[in-house]
Parts: sequence; structure tokens; C-alpha cells
Amino acid sequence: MTRLNFILFAVLIVTALGVVTAQHKARKLYFELQQQQDAAKQFEIEWGQLQLEQSTWAMHSRIESIATRYMHMEVPDSKRVQLVPMYREGVVPSAAATGSGKQP
Repeated sequence: MTRLNFILFAVLIVTALGVVTAQHKARKLYFELQQQQDAAKQFEIEWGQLQLEQSTWAMHSRIESIATRYMHMEVPDSKRVQLVPMYREGVVPSAAATGSGKQP
């Protein structure tokens, strides 16, 4: 009977250590999950800020002012603007892009 008690006590100790170890691992993984979620939120905030910055840098008014100021460019008069059609009537658009001519 003493031997059976000793075996059961050993199993109880091993099981208790297993529970403690499992809880420790679960808490550690949960903490890591929280850290990763916080990092993901920070990346989303940074992504939004970068998109806003990109839209600011690409504004037409900014590009036009830089072109005028540094490159001495200016918008031509409407009299000097000539529109060129993308393709002529009777010409297949893909043929017009490759320059192969009229439709067969």
C-alpha cells in the first residue's frame, strides 16, 4: 500500500508540474500575441501616415509649383495645346499601339 501511495504521489507531482508549465507557456504566448497585435496596430498607423504623406507629395499643385519654380516650366496657352487622338477610325486599337496599320 505504501508503494502505491508513493507512485500516486509521484504522478501527482509530475501532473502538477505539467499544469504549471502549461500555464506558464500559455501566459508567455498570450503576452507575445499582445506584443504582436500592438506592433500590427503601430504598422497600420504608420501605413496610414505614409499614404497621407504620399498623397501630399503627389498633389498636382505641389508638382506644378516645383515645375514652375525650379524647372522654369509653365502651362501653355490653350491656343498652343493640340489633342492627338489615341487611334483613328477604322484602325484596331492594338494595331494602332504596335503601328501595324489598318484593320484587315
